[in-house]
Amino acid sequence: MHSSLVRALVSVALLWNALSASSTRRYPEDNHPFELTIYRDAHSLKCSYHTFRRAQTFRGLPEGGYSDISLTRSGDERLQFISHDPEALRQHAWSLCGVQDRGVGQDLSEAVLQATSDTFELDTGSWLSSVHGVPDLANLSYPPLQVEPLIISGSSDNRVDLVFFSDGYLREEKAKFLEDATRLANDISGNQTFDTVKPLLNFWAAFSPSNESGIGTGGKPKDTPFGLYRDGTELRGVYYSKPDAARAACFALGDRCDYPILMGNDPFYGGLGGEFTVITPSLANGALVLRHELGHSIIDVGEEYDGGYAYFGVNAAHDLSVPWTHWLSNFSHTHGTDNIRVERSVMPMQAYAWTMLNTTEPWSVRFNSSGRYPRHLVRFSLSGLPDEDDLSVVIDGNRLPWSPRPDIGVDRWHYDIHRSESLAEGEHELSFTLENGNREGIAQLCSAEILEFGDETEFIADSGYYGVFPTFSEKNKTSYRPTNEDCLMRQVTTPNFCKVCIEGLWLSLLRRVDLIDDLRLGCQWELDTESPDKPSPVGKWKRTLELDLIPLAQFRAGGSATQESYAITWVKDGHILENFTNRTSLEVDDEDALGHYTISVRFTTTEVRMDRDGLLHSEWRHAVRSTCGEALKKIQ
Repeated sequence: MHSSLVRALVSVALLWNALSASSTRRYPEDNHPFELTIYRDAHSLKCSYHTFRRAQTFRGLPEGGYSDISLTRSGDERLQFISHDPEALRQHAWSLCGVQDRGVGQDLSEAVLQATSDTFELDTGSWLSSVHGVPDLANLSYPPLQVEPLIISGSSDNRVDLVFFSDGYLREEKAKFLEDATRLANDISGNQTFDTVKPLLNFWAAFSPSNESGIGTGGKPKDTPFGLYRDGTELRGVYYSKPDAARAACFALGDRCDYPILMGNDPFYGGLGGEFTVITPSLANGALVLRHELGHSIIDVGEEYDGGYAYFGVNAAHDLSVPWTHWLSNFSHTHGTDNIRVERSVMPMQAYAWTMLNTTEPWSVRFNSSGRYPRHLVRFSLSGLPDEDDLSVVIDGNRLPWSPRPDIGVDRWHYDIHRSESLAEGEHELSFTLENGNREGIAQLCSAEILEFGDETEFIADSGYYGVFPTFSEKNKTSYRPTNEDCLMRQVTTPNFCKVCIEGLWLSLLRRVDLIDDLRLGCQWELDTESPDKPSPVGKWKRTLELDLIPLAQFRAGGSATQESYAITWVKDGHILENFTNRTSLEVDDEDALGHYTISVRFTTTEVRMDRDGLLHSEWRHAVRSTCGEALKKIQ
């Protein structure tokens, strides 16, 4: 090989390494706003502690920023502010946690305002901590964490990250924890629920050994990192007693912890939503509870089942101005395009009994019916009852057939008995009687409900039908939901979200994830193969731009998704480069490469019909200001 050719190839390699190592991934300050979070007492309004840091991508951030206030389980307020303007956050911090003495406050405020935005993170932390006694969450203690990846789709700075934290797992039970976490992550992200949005997610496991195995009961936590416990022995909520440790642990993981999941080492039903998603690895219920609670957290929606108190979000309406009109089935508009029909249904009885059953006295409830509905449903949930003969369910003296889930054991499960007959006008009685005395102490009636429906023309119960279905709160107030029983926010035993919630899931995730992962620059030497014997190699430089997209649509692992597509447009100096439409790479002659480039990416999926904030569209800009040849001269 000619020495001149060798030198040329070495130069190409050097230039390629120099340029390919760089990318136009926008600097954090360009697309990562600031985030201020403050915890304070809801009554005294005294601030307990705070955090301040760069947030992950927040697309569609309003000019005035984003704010949210919520109550923690302990009753404290959690105030969150996100803004590109650190000075605005400084003022929020001052107004919420500043001293009240105006003279002192004036001096301190002026001193703080002298700080530059670049040092805001340090100044705000030290200012709040030293002047107002408001500690930084980063300084709170948390258990040791052994973090392992479970399912990783990309860099955490452009993904939504879910972390399983262990509680009640001994040091020697680490393998069990990892097995439980892996099973649940695979369960909710494979083939259903979060399957289509999986490329936007990362799953992690963070192990902290406990001194005692299991979770507490009777309101007493065990010696565990986050102190998970049940109020009694009922298979219901699982609560945490060490929220500060959980907050600090999540904060310590930075971008790797967007949604913390506290998993208690217990084989039975239980969980909690809110600031932390709390679950158990129950084989029958663990994934069901996890899906449901993450629906609350990620999509930011309330309940769809009856007897609750929080009905809000994309899946709830309190009048007929429903936010899912673009999903309504054709038959929803039976009275013309301007009128939406409410499916005819009523709830004459609903109770969360949470009662231990015995053989001496049945649990019973009386309720009234108008007698005007031709169909009704008896719905209940039980635990500690693995056999049909263990329990009799009776309505108005008639024993109802029920069959426990075959593998349920003593865990909790939900049952529906549909009856195609009308309840007569007047009073009725529903009772549950324990028939097997050996089940006393574990047999429990968790909940019971009666629903009445109009006929098939008045209430369309078909799966896949989207309309306006009444939901009844704990005070029997009516709100509306999109489907009968198609959503796991309605029925925890349903494995999927309805289309309305799936759309909300996409939009919530794409607010925090950019469709474009990266834009990489490079140079490529194109050798003239027709003149290999010339003393100096003949060829020319090519400028390359390589686009890395979130692996959706045609870039999904395992093949293209037929109901998704990416549309990619390259523009240089205002002119569309038609030859590169829908391509992820661009290659132009070096001398023609200088200019301003705009790359527009639009994602389309049948799971999103309305995108008001343009979250399914991403646009990056980059200026090429030097040629490959000029760059080569600089490194030689």
